[in-house]
Amino acid sequence: MHADVLIVGAGPTGLALGIDLGRRGVDALVVERDGSLFPGSRGKGIQPRTMEVFDDLGVLDAIRAAGGSYPVGMIWQDGKRTGEHQMFDPAEATEDSPYSAPWMVPQWRTQEILFARLAELGGKVAFGREVVGLTQEADGVTVGFADGTSLRARYVVAADGGRSAVRRTLGITMTGETVDPNPALVADVRITGLDRDNWHLFPPRGEGDGFLAICPLAGTEDFQVAAQFPEGSSVDVSLEGVRKVVAARSHLAPQDVTEVRWASNFRPRAALADRFRDGRVFLAGDAAHVHSPAGGQGLNTSVQDAYNLGWKLGAVLRDGVDEALLETYEEERRPVAAGMLGLSTSVHRGEVRRGQATRQLGLGYRDSSLTEETRETPGAIHAGDRAPDGTVGGTRLFDAFRGPHWTLLALGAEAPELPEAVGVVRGVAQEPYGTGLFLVRPDGYVGWAGETGDGLAKYLRRAGL
Repeated sequence: MHADVLIVGAGPTGLALGIDLGRRGVDALVVERDGSLFPGSRGKGIQPRTMEVFDDLGVLDAIRAAGGSYPVGMIWQDGKRTGEHQMFDPAEATEDSPYSAPWMVPQWRTQEILFARLAELGGKVAFGREVVGLTQEADGVTVGFADGTSLRARYVVAADGGRSAVRRTLGITMTGETVDPNPALVADVRITGLDRDNWHLFPPRGEGDGFLAICPLAGTEDFQVAAQFPEGSSVDVSLEGVRKVVAARSHLAPQDVTEVRWASNFRPRAALADRFRDGRVFLAGDAAHVHSPAGGQGLNTSVQDAYNLGWKLGAVLRDGVDEALLETYEEERRPVAAGMLGLSTSVHRGEVRRGQATRQLGLGYRDSSLTEETRETPGAIHAGDRAPDGTVGGTRLFDAFRGPHWTLLALGAEAPELPEAVGVVRGVAQEPYGTGLFLVRPDGYVGWAGETGDGLAKYLRRAGL
């Protein structure tokens, strides 16, 4: 068997990468150790920047239909409602940022939607394929599976989670810390006797107790139970174990928990791979960085890893761009992942609220070697920044950006001759861009900016255009 790209892991990272490569006509195969998609709700928060990515990948309508907004937190004490708690700082949608708040979709449902989109593009997932070894050569990678078969690929992407078999095979270490020594339970359950209009919060009742939170999962009949336990505790994930902790920490009776559909225990930690690449193998998602679930940064950072790597692999494999382009993946994504790990940890410890930073709209690549700002006095939007939405000459910018191509915005400036592969939007000065030329990368970031077209042709050649 052969593929241009072998993606190990059918979580959100691997599926998103498969979609991005599939729409570029790249021969990619996703393999998954388990026999089916992940069944739990774990990463349920989709941040505004990821909503923009999902818009481009063609799954936004399905994601919006499957989920809902986060409910207001309701604090309970001794069986009585004692006050509301705003889980997120409020933000208004604007023309340049149409998605302002996180959107709740259980992870299992997000993966189903991504899987369906991958299939629509002709992509495939091979389940029950456990990677047990790999060998790199100058022109490819041979991957061995537990069933004795093997596959040859030009590139491999490890998207196989925090315990990544590929990362361990490569000998890449992770540096990190325990965010919280207290173990935690997370479970998807069916409960009677609680409304679905609030995220129900039960503070610790006494010394040594942990919190309990019960959140209605949008688009389902389920609730997600999250509970913290004292350090050294053994967490019981059975139906009886979940019933016991819910009854002990709330006004609910054990039998009010009627079903446990999925459950897991974990200790929150933050860890970053020492490198994101080894030859022809790349690390993405949890294989590269492991977050505390607080703040909803893990899944989102992971999907954006895939979004960054996908267009670069496509450019090299489909368009013949120099492989040096692939060096910018780690250069751009590792600093972002490090920053998001710090943010997740700060949210977990109550040092930072869920707000502007957690929406991920302000992330960018100003310091990347792939970024070129030629203006002496840039305005609000610099090369390296996310390219905001807006309307120019009757065209919505996100509509113009959507797809695997580059786009040039010519705002009050003359557009030079360009290759057919670059879309062009012309108009007058547009806030927050101002005036000038803005070359928008396939992943929605400004790669090059200038007052005139001087230097643009050179940048285009470097980008393989």
